[in-house]
Amino acid sequence: MGLSKIKPYKDSDLGKKEQVTKMFDTISGDYDGLNRVISFGIDVKWRKKVVELVRATNPESILDIATGTGDLAINLAKTNASKIIGLDISSGMLEIGKEKIKSKGLNDKIEMVLGDSENMPFEDNTFDAITVSFGIRNFETLENGLKEILRVLKPNGVFVILETSVPTKAPYKQGYKIYTKSILPLIGKIFSKDRSAYKYLSESASVFPHGEALNNILRKIGFINVEDFPQTFGVATIYKSSK
Repeated sequence: MGLSKIKPYKDSDLGKKEQVTKMFDTISGDYDGLNRVISFGIDVKWRKKVVELVRATNPESILDIATGTGDLAINLAKTNASKIIGLDISSGMLEIGKEKIKSKGLNDKIEMVLGDSENMPFEDNTFDAITVSFGIRNFETLENGLKEILRVLKPNGVFVILETSVPTKAPYKQGYKIYTKSILPLIGKIFSKDRSAYKYLSESASVFPHGEALNNILRKIGFINVEDFPQTFGVATIYKSSK
């Protein structure tokens, strides 16, 4: 099954983009807490590694795509960047992110923008660094989203992805399959208002291209210096590339 065919609400007449927006608006209040539960808190460590990779390039401006409630954008404030923009298609997620940013006194540094990652409201060659964590598999068309990222990234700028992946070695491969097929949807069913959401998240993660497959897509789009760094037995991977 192709990624574009996996949608949160299979009986809906809405397209994938509209369904994903509806899904994240619905689960926005549960999202942060459930992320910690689902990943056993390890996602915090993964985001810190993304920040380290970005900080090493000394960016002035950063765009965090599919920023959600702003976890990564807030972490990126630890870099020396003077401006960070968090972009997301879900107004519900952004509203929670804005409250978090305000509570941390980061309003002058971080701006949250409602927008579509596949049609961004930015000029060519705008950002020194672009990040996306657990968001590219929600693009309606992966290649269109990546082309937009390449467009708004400055020459020599860095692009860092954090995304789920599938372990390839036993017993982690078997354990991951059991967790995503049975345990993850159950957690979502118990703790979330939207039972379909976490079923969709586990299904989309299982079929999304990862490792060398995603590296090759990045190269095809035009990114250079493509590298990947598997995390925690391969359940997530960090990808770094440039323009």
